[in-house]
Amino acid sequence: MTQNVTIYVMSDSIGATAMSLAQAVTVQFPKTKFNIKRFPFITTLSILKGTLSRANREHAFVIHTFIKKELTDYTNSFCQEHALHHYDGVGNLLTELQAQTNEEPLRKPGINHETDKNYFKRIEAIEFAVTYDDGKDPSGFLKADIVLLGVSRTSKTPLSLYLANLGYKVANLPLVPHVQIPKEIFEIDKNKIFGLTNDPEILNDIRKQRMIAYGLNPDTQYSNLGNIESELDSANKLYQKIGCLVINVAHKSIEETATLILESLPNDNED
Repeated sequence: MTQNVTIYVMSDSIGATAMSLAQAVTVQFPKTKFNIKRFPFITTLSILKGTLSRANREHAFVIHTFIKKELTDYTNSFCQEHALHHYDGVGNLLTELQAQTNEEPLRKPGINHETDKNYFKRIEAIEFAVTYDDGKDPSGFLKADIVLLGVSRTSKTPLSLYLANLGYKVANLPLVPHVQIPKEIFEIDKNKIFGLTNDPEILNDIRKQRMIAYGLNPDTQYSNLGNIESELDSANKLYQKIGCLVINVAHKSIEETATLILESLPNDNED
């Protein structure tokens, strides 16, 4: 029987560290359904008390990464008092490093984002990915670090955003039957281009499910297996013409596909 667990992810900054911890660990428990609720920018005791009261009513597991000592101490005390399971993702580490270095920590939330140029690089890359998603502006292909090509439902957009979050400027182009390929695609380094494909049967199921989600008939030209095979064949011929790397995303997670792409990039694009 599947059990449900609610997790409160709490931070006095954006909460990315706590969220990453929660997501990395919960996938190890496939028989449990986790409801992760994120509460960033908790900067005062009054907001914290209200949030913890909610967590207590829901018997939630609390993961927190507070930098301010008063917020850390209050959360730990509250959870102990109310028998709430909790994990302090920062406080113990700060204490240990303070003992090791004999230096008082600044305890300033979000300071890593203020000083880390990679943070701003990621923001710029995400804005780039949104601007040049789905081939909306072909000029983006000439400016991109990575160009993704693929027929509909080959994970182009989520993959673009995942790579953008790693700091790479990504543009993608949907390959639509009988629509001309922008000339810019043939003007860039083929090693920056990655052709995405999928197994016809899997793509057929994905497209049918998408139609059902829209409340439409699942059996359409869009989801027709013969049409899908024709689209994939046309895409593969384009990939051969370009000479780019082809990746079959069937049975691959976004992370796995992204790793293959990053391992194949020219050295001048790697950090």
